[in-house]
Amino acid sequence: MFLYLFGNFFRIGFFAIGGGLATVPFLFELADNSDWLSREMIGNMLAVAQVVPGAIGVNLSAYTGLHYAWIPGGYIAVLGLIVPSIIIITIISRMLQSFRDNTTVNTLFMGFRPAAVGLLSAAGFGVISLALWNNAALQWYQFLRWKETIVFLAIFFLIFKFKKHPVVYIAIAAVVGVVLKL
Repeated sequence: MFLYLFGNFFRIGFFAIGGGLATVPFLFELADNSDWLSREMIGNMLAVAQVVPGAIGVNLSAYTGLHYAWIPGGYIAVLGLIVPSIIIITIISRMLQSFRDNTTVNTLFMGFRPAAVGLLSAAGFGVISLALWNNAALQWYQFLRWKETIVFLAIFFLIFKFKKHPVVYIAIAAVVGVVLKL
C-alpha cells in the first residue's frame, strides 16, 4: 500500500515540471486508474490546497496520501513527491558548475519551459472543466453548471477589472460558494 503511494508520487514528482499545479494532470490520471480517488475529489483538494499555507503540490500529495492511508500515507505521498526534486537538484547543481556556458545544457533548460506551460495548461483546463461541466447531466441544458459558471465569470471579470491581491478573490469565491452551497 505504502509502496504504491510512494511510487505514484515519486513518478508525479519526477515529471511535474513547473510547480504544484503541474501535478494536477497526473492526479487526474491517478483518479482515472483508482477506485479510491475521483476527479471531483481532486477539484475539492485543489481548492483547499490553494488556500492553506504551503506548496500546492505538497498540499495535494499530503491530502491524497491522508485520504488513501491516513497520516502515514500523507507523509509517504509527500516524501514520494519531493525526493525526485531533491535528487535532480543535487545532480544538476553539481553538474551546472562545469556546464554553465554549455549551449546544450542551456537549450535543455529552454526545452523545459514548453513542457511546464503544457502541464500548467492541462491542469487549468482540467480544473475548469471539472468545476463547470456536469458529466452526469441528463438534459443538454444541464451539462453546464450554471451557478459555478456565473461565479467563475464574475471572479474572472473582477480580477481583470480591479487587480487586487488573489486572497481577496479567493475569499470572495469562498463566501459565494458557501452562500450558494456550491
